[in-house]
Amino acid sequence: MKRVRILVDGRVQGVGFRYYVSGKAKEHNIKGYVRNMPDGRVEIDAEGVTDNLHRFISDCRKGPSMSRIDEFIMHEVPAFGFSNFSIKT
Repeated sequence: MKRVRILVDGRVQGVGFRYYVSGKAKEHNIKGYVRNMPDGRVEIDAEGVTDNLHRFISDCRKGPSMSRIDEFIMHEVPAFGFSNFSIKT
C-alpha cells in the first residue's frame, strides 16, 4: 500500500476536477479524498496498490477537458488506511 498527497494548481476549480478525480479513484480502486483549497488549488490524498496508484496519478495529471494543470506537486506520505474515496467540501 502506497499513499501520496498531491496539490494541483491551474484551472482546477469549477471545471468538474474533483468529480473527475473521484471517478478515476473508483476506477483504479484508490482510497482517500479530494478537496478544493481556499487558495484555488485542489488537494488529493490518495492511497492504494502501487500499480493502481500510478495509473490514477497519470489520469489526474491529465484532468478533465475543461481543466488546465499548471503545477502538480506530489509527496509520498505514510499509509493511513482510508476505507473509501470521498469528495470533501
